[in-house]
Amino acid sequence: MVFIRTSPFRKQDPQYSRSASTPLPSPTSDSAHITQAANAILKHIYRPGYKYAKAGVMLMDLQPATRQQLTLDLDADMPENRIRLMQAMDEVNQRYGRGTLKLASAGAPRTRKLWAMKQDRLSSGFTTDWEGLAVVN
Repeated sequence: MVFIRTSPFRKQDPQYSRSASTPLPSPTSDSAHITQAANAILKHIYRPGYKYAKAGVMLMDLQPATRQQLTLDLDADMPENRIRLMQAMDEVNQRYGRGTLKLASAGAPRTRKLWAMKQDRLSSGFTTDWEGLAVVN
């Protein structure tokens, strides 16, 4: 699912909010395939002329790689070399740190980004990180 919206707090601006989702033909862990689907949805719901404040991609119906989804569409299967590519990317990122390898569509390192998230008021990770929990003695 992809969503975009303007800020509801900027009453002077025109308001717009849309989301859309599409099921993939078969389960995949191919980042390029997922990114391609997300971009197609965004092109469908995006409207020029709005000051967007928030956008996101949500992955739904996640399943373990061990689960097999049978299908009659024989052309939709991910080729073995793409599976190995995704596994290699995952292994490099686990070994050398998240984001060491990424898709070109995610942006090149050390390039000026036209847009970046505002994270001035980012909450601490105590809700998702066990190491961040306060200890009471």
